Amino acid sequence: MSLIQNRFHWRLPYLYDLLRELVNREIKLLYKRSVLGIAWTLISPLLQLGVFAFVFQLVVPVNLPHYSSFVFSGLLVWNWFQTSLFQATGVIISSRPLIRQPGFPTPILPVVTVTTGLIHFILALPVLIAFILIDGIKLTPLILFLPILQVLQFAVTVTLSYVLAALNVTFRDTQHTIGVLLQLFFYLTPVFYDIDTVPKAYQSLYLINPMANLVTAYRDILINGTQPNWLALLLLTISTTIILPVGYFYFKKQSARFVEEI
Repeated sequence: MSLIQNRFHWRLPYLYDLLRELVNREIKLLYKRSVLGIAWTLISPLLQLGVFAFVFQLVVPVNLPHYSSFVFSGLLVWNWFQTSLFQATGVIISSRPLIRQPGFPTPILPVVTVTTGLIHFILALPVLIAFILIDGIKLTPLILFLPILQVLQFAVTVTLSYVLAALNVTFRDTQHTIGVLLQLFFYLTPVFYDIDTVPKAYQSLYLINPMANLVTAYRDILINGTQPNWLALLLLTISTTIILPVGYFYFKKQSARFVEEI
């Protein structure tokens, strides 16, 4: 038993250092020879925000207060999920040299991708808070619950990433398919509209969309200053806790064939 514990205590610092180095490497590669560098983290959602503000404030006006903060919060949360999931789906194919290293812990690769997305989200968070304050919204102590939502979103994204990354090795169309599905689910997630505007008959369908619950929870805390729907978040936590080990073990089982298939 002590041998197992010693191995675990040795392994944990190694995985932490490896994760840190791989995340640093990922960020450097993303912005290599880029003039604006990490500023692209903000440029993309700000451009999207400009389009939505033009369409839904000038062309087809919607009666939604604090629309800029409302949309920007949804875009940041969704972009973390979408970008991380899409990149994690192809991470095994794009990491051939690492996969072929004997003893390399392949399950860390999807985690690296999602962690990189989390860092981008955290870096953009002060800009979102600036938007909120400029809109005249007062932040409440409920903002202290933000890390809970971030941990939950991280777990949800990693869970899906394990399954999709493993599938993509065998079925190379997986990444293209998930790209299309993410575009569809963007419109089925209340990013640029309020879930309350959805007809009651269809609102129950949004409960099966984890990102709909998370986006709404972020807004409840940051913009509305109210308690999020803890029951919905609890159900999401329970389902993620159950599915995450399943996704991980499926990934581990498939990883034995990664070297020969890539």
